[in-house]
Amino acid sequence: MKSNFKEQTVIVTGGTRGIGRGISEEFLKAGAKVVATYQSNKKAAQDFYESNKEYSKCLELRSFDVTQYDEVGQFYQDMEKTHGEFQIMVHCSGIRIDSIVGMMREEDWRKVIDTNLTGTFNMCKFAVQNLMRKKYGRIIVITSPIGRLGFAGQSNYAASKAGQVAFVQSLSKEVASRKITVNCVSPGFIDTDFISGLPEEQKKKYIEMVPLKRFGLPLDVAHPVLFLASAEASYITGANLEVTGGL
Repeated sequence: MKSNFKEQTVIVTGGTRGIGRGISEEFLKAGAKVVATYQSNKKAAQDFYESNKEYSKCLELRSFDVTQYDEVGQFYQDMEKTHGEFQIMVHCSGIRIDSIVGMMREEDWRKVIDTNLTGTFNMCKFAVQNLMRKKYGRIIVITSPIGRLGFAGQSNYAASKAGQVAFVQSLSKEVASRKITVNCVSPGFIDTDFISGLPEEQKKKYIEMVPLKRFGLPLDVAHPVLFLASAEASYITGANLEVTGGL
């Protein structure tokens, strides 16, 4: 299947780095207009924009904090003024702050939950309000198999990711009658800066856990996302597609 997203507008949160960047770039190649968002890393956002100058007419960058309800609401208001409408929202924004429970700082628990889970609520709430008026839409949330597997030192991350899956399953039932699908894509170990800081010995252990014996690439995640965002995926909703190399 060759995806064609001409005349469609896509929002990609966390869309200038890592997996989000790969998703943004594949939508651009498929003809979509992309609004890629980021919080604070201006250098990474500018590098992303410069690398995709050939799509400059179809690419827009926006900066805000997904944990801040009012900032998210303002972003969607601006979207309506400048773009009129959008069809697809891919939520990639997420963080990890690892620590065992007995040593975890309360602020690190709250920060991970706020970014990964409350951020999902904020982005999806306003997206749904917009998409329901058109009776069409695609919402895709990037989650993690850690929500199912659990890793030592990642209780906050695992809880937030399990919460995202449950949230998506509930939301998908609320909006199905309006022809809006809501799904998760759950990447395993993907070769981005999200795992680049791990010790080499830890990376080797993780690769040994993967039956395909390699880390995934952002493209390995982007292609399933584009499928779920397509018209051909109209009968898939409330699903969690794992892209893990068999983890």
